[in-house]
Amino acid sequence: QLQLVESGGGMVQAGDSLTLSCAASGQTFDLDNIVWFRQAPGKEREFVAAVTWDGRLTVYSLSVKNRFTISRGNAENTVYLQMGSLKPEDTAVYYCATARQWRLVRVLSAARYWGQGTQVTVSS
Repeated sequence: QLQLVESGGGMVQAGDSLTLSCAASGQTFDLDNIVWFRQAPGKEREFVAAVTWDGRLTVYSLSVKNRFTISRGNAENTVYLQMGSLKPEDTAVYYCATARQWRLVRVLSAARYWGQGTQVTVSS
């Protein structure tokens, strides 16, 4: 069974950058689209970004577009989320997940495997 592990979270100041990693174990996720979601305290989990299984297509939420970059390195079985110009409102637990259907990557219920999450805290 596929297991996902996020890492790279931490506490930073507004304007800083941070890169999150999502590593797979148990089996590869070469054919899975990978999605990043986040959940802030007291809020629902929301879509952040996604990348197709081959890395050719990406999509972002409006709140992070032009600040975050998602990419995958299939050789390392890892997906990255580079976060720049961080804002306090980016504070959340960030989760990576797999999704087989690209048209449903924004849909929580369509995600199949989830990581345990990594905390990102941005201070003003």
